[in-house]
Amino acid sequence: MSLTLQVLLALLAGLGLGLGLSGSDSASAATVLSTLGPIGTLFINAIRMTVIPLVTATLIVGVGSAPSPQAVGRLGARSLVTFVVVLAAASAVGVVFGSWLLGAFSFDAATVEAMRATASSDVAGGASVPTLGEWIVGLVPVNPIKAAADGAMLPLILFSVCFAAALTRVREERRAAVLRVFEGIQDASLVLVRAILALAPIGVFALAVPLAAKLGLAAAGALVVYISVVSSICLGFMAFVLYPAAVLLGKVPLRRFAEAALPAQGIAFSSRSSLAALPAMLDSVRDTLKLPPTIGSFFIPLAASMFRAGAGIGQTVGVLFIAKLYGVDLGTAQLATIAVTSVITSFSVPGVPGGSILVMIPVLMSAGIPIEGIGILLGVDTIPDMFRTTTNVTGHMAAATVLARGEGGGDRAVGATAA
Repeated sequence: MSLTLQVLLALLAGLGLGLGLSGSDSASAATVLSTLGPIGTLFINAIRMTVIPLVTATLIVGVGSAPSPQAVGRLGARSLVTFVVVLAAASAVGVVFGSWLLGAFSFDAATVEAMRATASSDVAGGASVPTLGEWIVGLVPVNPIKAAADGAMLPLILFSVCFAAALTRVREERRAAVLRVFEGIQDASLVLVRAILALAPIGVFALAVPLAAKLGLAAAGALVVYISVVSSICLGFMAFVLYPAAVLLGKVPLRRFAEAALPAQGIAFSSRSSLAALPAMLDSVRDTLKLPPTIGSFFIPLAASMFRAGAGIGQTVGVLFIAKLYGVDLGTAQLATIAVTSVITSFSVPGVPGGSILVMIPVLMSAGIPIEGIGILLGVDTIPDMFRTTTNVTGHMAAATVLARGEGGGDRAVGATAA
């Protein structure tokens, strides 16, 4: 049985048991809840302890391992700019439409108070909302070690990116030595993450029982709303942003782009893996879209490895959902922090089951939102992940058509005109 199925069954079992205990004042019910509560907390803490070394090492290795700007060339620079622009758009769409759609669903006051009571005392509604000036000043950490200890993820992430960028200017032999250290940290962190996620069925069960006991039937309804919101926003982003970008900016006829994207989309939707769809994307950009060779040889593999437009939507909506679940009111500065952090952490999603959910932790921490809710999202991540991954590969294909306009070679112009 796959881990995904195990986690889903554990979630259903936990929700079922929690609904059965809902409203019960018996001693046995209290014993079950008091026993499972610490187990769920241990699971969350185990995941949380891997976040800082994993994200920091991944960003440093990813940025620091890149060739020099001269070696990357114009296409590399344009690719990175495109990644950031599309991810920023996806995160903004997730924040705006996620807030709007989730706003149509609400818990009663008693439910919100119950969820707030389960949150850690340092984040459950007690944190002051910074002003815009304080938020900007706080982006640069005085001490990155202290930022890591305090869980200030956005300043720590920005430091990691700046450190890695500076590393590209260091002599090759010294840069390689530093990168080997962080590659070792990254590999060890991934081994640890996989070991912890292997225990996800136990952790998700332990988290689901108290949640369902407190929320009752509202828990199941809330999860349906979450799945629907993520899926609908992903579909809307593809239909109203990515497809028009390919047609208007990439100058590719809609029918041709749809035909080219469909094989990769089918593989992505069924496998939930952008890398699994890589061969289909390469065939499409070469044979159907007839893009320049550099797009297939350089851009598409790069995009499949580090560009995930769907993650920008999934992370922001997931964070907004958890904030609503725990009754945390988000101000403008917190919403901006969520959007910016999700853009940066999207580049560090690890290649493990639930990787997008795992990287959601820094986004939650950056906005002072309880992270306990991610255990619940892990259990229902299969359907949202299908739509996120399909959004990813559609973003790869759309960006490829736009970037191809500045590249020479191939039959791109002829093919587009003939269509």
